[in-house]
Amino acid sequence: MKKPKLILTLLITGNLSLFTVTTFAQITQSSQWTWANGDTTINNFGVYGTKGTAAAGNKPGAREGCGMTWTDGSGNLWLFGDYGFSAGSQGLLNDLWKYDPFSFMWTWVNGDNTINNPPVFGTKGVAASTNNPGGRHLSTTWIDNSGNFWLFGGQSTLGNMNDLWKYDVASNQWIWMSGDNTGNTYGVYGTQGVASFANKPGARNRACRFDGRSDASGNLWLLGGSGNSSGSYGDLNDLWKYNITANQWTWMAGDNAVNSAGVYGTMGVPAAANKPGARVGAVCWIDAANKLWLSGGSGTNTNWSPKFSDLWKYDPSTSQWTWIKGDNTTDNYGIYGTQGVAASANNPGGRLMSLCWIDNTGNFWVFGG
Repeated sequence: MKKPKLILTLLITGNLSLFTVTTFAQITQSSQWTWANGDTTINNFGVYGTKGTAAAGNKPGAREGCGMTWTDGSGNLWLFGDYGFSAGSQGLLNDLWKYDPFSFMWTWVNGDNTINNPPVFGTKGVAASTNNPGGRHLSTTWIDNSGNFWLFGGQSTLGNMNDLWKYDVASNQWIWMSGDNTGNTYGVYGTQGVASFANKPGARNRACRFDGRSDASGNLWLLGGSGNSSGSYGDLNDLWKYNITANQWTWMAGDNAVNSAGVYGTMGVPAAANKPGARVGAVCWIDAANKLWLSGGSGTNTNWSPKFSDLWKYDPSTSQWTWIKGDNTTDNYGIYGTQGVAASANNPGGRLMSLCWIDNTGNFWVFGG
């Protein structure tokens, strides 16, 4: 059997403000896009079919955000919720879909074909077929080393959330693992660098997920977003680690207050005082050496939201940030150079809510924003 081609499927509705591809890897002249599935018109309702059954006519409705995604070990693409169109109306969605790149067919796997459903938490730590995170928008997701899907926070019918969920693919069941079953809760930071069952990030949306997977040790990492610190609401720069085995959060770096400014230090030099400023909609990833990387996003300034073009690296072994590349000012235009040709002066301009990938050779790719 031939290996499937890499299919980059974009489900987009509304205004598309930027349609560019920028990469730190060389782009070959044969690079091409393929329209894989979905409609050529906007604002389409979903066609759900029978839950659990793939069909050529099935399709998720048009939606925005689309950041709650996973790719399983078989290469299937998974999509959950966000804001968009169900079978007949528009609102917050909680439907879970699987796309098979061999058959080019969607399967409605879990959740509802209606909108604005509240979460069903059940008992913390206990799987149940009735459990569901409810309609969500701008949540943060990962896949762990065992192939389980994880989801944190985002906007729900209850407000901003800080609940952490695990989805077991084999049993098709959600489990509420950590956090609160109420909205708009403040974080409990504890002591920086020290894990505790009492610790928890505050409710938030648009937090950074570090390319949507756990690190080599099986930990989940979360950074920033827009939400609640230890006592106020705003943009965040706090970095958290969740130990899946211990079921504990650790506040690792950043501030337990909102709207903090960045401390850049010297480019290329790590320092304990360095830190990215508070931001939402950044792109993040983990490299082969287990270092964390952060690029771009948007932060709060009195009456406007500046866009970052900075690139950062965090070393978990030293708990230090390094400003690697880009600007320590905001709203800078991109420097494109020659398409397909790497250059030290090239740099994506300030942007937020981009999409990113890591390829098999460790190169980082960023799209749009």
